[in-house]
Amino acid sequence: MREFDDEVLECFLENQLQLFPEKVAETMEEAEDFLEECMAVVVNSVDEVIEYFEEEGIDIEGAMDEEILSADEVFDVGDGRYLIVEG
Repeated sequence: MREFDDEVLECFLENQLQLFPEKVAETMEEAEDFLEECMAVVVNSVDEVIEYFEEEGIDIEGAMDEEILSADEVFDVGDGRYLIVEG
């Protein structure tokens, strides 16, 4: 099973400019290759986004959920899941 399904890949393709100054992928295949290369992860909830940042040692002390979810690295897939891409 692919780690990145079509919804995740489409989300990244549509929103990649929030994190990068220019497009890094034009096709679903390029998006999947890029996300695998940069070790992107898909999580299932806001709590898992917070947990991910804490495990990575990123200081989110006192940050509100909305602030965390508006980070450039966080992409809202639209179905309750979030894609986290380290730029």
